[in-house]
Amino acid sequence: MTQIYDAVIIGGGHNGLVCAFYLARAGYSVRILERRAVVGGAVVTEEFHPGFRNSTASYTVSLLNPKVIADMALADHGYRVIERPISNFLPQPDGGYLKLGGGLAATQAEFARFSAKDAAALPAYYATLEVVADLLRDMVLQTPPNVGDGPAMVVAALKQGRRFTHLSLDQQRDVLDLFTKSARNFLDSWFESDAVKAAFGFDAVVGNYASPDAPGSAYVLLHHVFGQVNGKKGAWGHCVGGMGSITQIMARIVTALGVVLTLETPVDRVLVDGDRAVGVVLENGEEVMGKSIIANVGPKLLYDRMIAPSDLPPDFVRRIRGYKTGSGTFRMNVALSTLPDFTCLPGPGLHHQSGIIIAPTLDYMDRAFMDAKRDGWSRRPIVEMLIPSTIDDSLAPPGHHVASLFCQQFAPHLPNGRHWEDEREAAADHIIATVDAHAPGFARSIIARQIHSPLDLERTFGLIDGDIMHGHLSLDQMWAARPMLGHGAYRGPLKGLYMCGAGTHPGGGVTGAPGHNAARAVLNDHAIWGRLRGRG
Repeated sequence: MTQIYDAVIIGGGHNGLVCAFYLARAGYSVRILERRAVVGGAVVTEEFHPGFRNSTASYTVSLLNPKVIADMALADHGYRVIERPISNFLPQPDGGYLKLGGGLAATQAEFARFSAKDAAALPAYYATLEVVADLLRDMVLQTPPNVGDGPAMVVAALKQGRRFTHLSLDQQRDVLDLFTKSARNFLDSWFESDAVKAAFGFDAVVGNYASPDAPGSAYVLLHHVFGQVNGKKGAWGHCVGGMGSITQIMARIVTALGVVLTLETPVDRVLVDGDRAVGVVLENGEEVMGKSIIANVGPKLLYDRMIAPSDLPPDFVRRIRGYKTGSGTFRMNVALSTLPDFTCLPGPGLHHQSGIIIAPTLDYMDRAFMDAKRDGWSRRPIVEMLIPSTIDDSLAPPGHHVASLFCQQFAPHLPNGRHWEDEREAAADHIIATVDAHAPGFARSIIARQIHSPLDLERTFGLIDGDIMHGHLSLDQMWAARPMLGHGAYRGPLKGLYMCGAGTHPGGGVTGAPGHNAARAVLNDHAIWGRLRGRG
């Protein structure tokens, strides 16, 4: 007799694991189906060259929700994060540099080298961001009001909007600015130094295939500051053992609760009976049945490739085809024989433990995007380099290092019939040369490299168009409209179909929030159905 699980989860990424945890804790039988030979989705640590391991996709931690961390008791199972001593280090065109972080006084002293006015403005800027970030933190674990749910939608909207009404008029204006303005317009209202604006503006283009001049890019900046590390708001850090240690710990926890986790089990399509999702068909033809089918994959992958259009409402099919993907991301990992030595700040130092950002001005970032739109990839790409082996010696042999290179802007699809298979190596060479221009000898120190072009990100991790966010973080694809109005509460257009990935509120990053919230939706629906059956 075929087993029918209470929940079948497509994809073993961190959100799928979080969702499985809450369902299994409630007594549900759960099976996770993961396509790859390693659990974790894009949150993995892998050996990419003998003796060299790194977080091969997602590469730094801040947004993982404190409630998820506490509920899963991750720290009791070995979860440990080391905060960056300074946040970021930005080499400058004139041979100087700017360091961000290390405390308010240290950052103000650094800013004062560029602008006394900017140094003085910093406390008020931080306070403004913190008010709006707190608003987001309150909303992260709340299910958005679902358009079409009648009175329940109105009640949910009023409840979630209550916090906004408690803000002062100036604070409400700040919220509006951060959700609608470009990063440049927002930062221009606070600072005068190009270097200072770049230090904050970089967050607006992380995973965002757009210029910092694009309306709404200020929100992407905000999205990257509402996290925390070890209770310190806005901080970023390194997870000891790499990002994969998070999902390995989660996998051990859920399997101990009885979750069946199956690797190398790719799903071909969702089984639909009438208007209900009832199971999945694996690529080998096997059927796995479930009362709830929960997709940890992105909306594009789910609805374009795993469900036949004839099984979906026609208007839904039309609208989901317009769902925007493509984050403009190119990702590399390199094995190094030595630390890079920067011309602007020679020798080892705290900057090697920070995010090293090659994007000295907002104009530089704008040109990178315009290049990519026109030519496919930037002549002067945006690069963030992290060297986690400086604080975690488990990742590389003694005296050696690993570095993550997170790069923007690279078109999801190259123009004029060109293909990433043909240009990925040239693009990687160009990125290496960009770093080498600031740290001569960097290219010679590379022992091995791993390349993830936008196409590689799609093929390896299932990120359609290489989109690390599972879809643009634009106003039309946020909150109750993520992925679409009427389906922003983690429920798909078929009965029994749910979504728990970053294509739902609150969006991308290693948060665990979509998994948490989707599990609550499943549990609530089953509780309501159980009560109705009991009355019958």
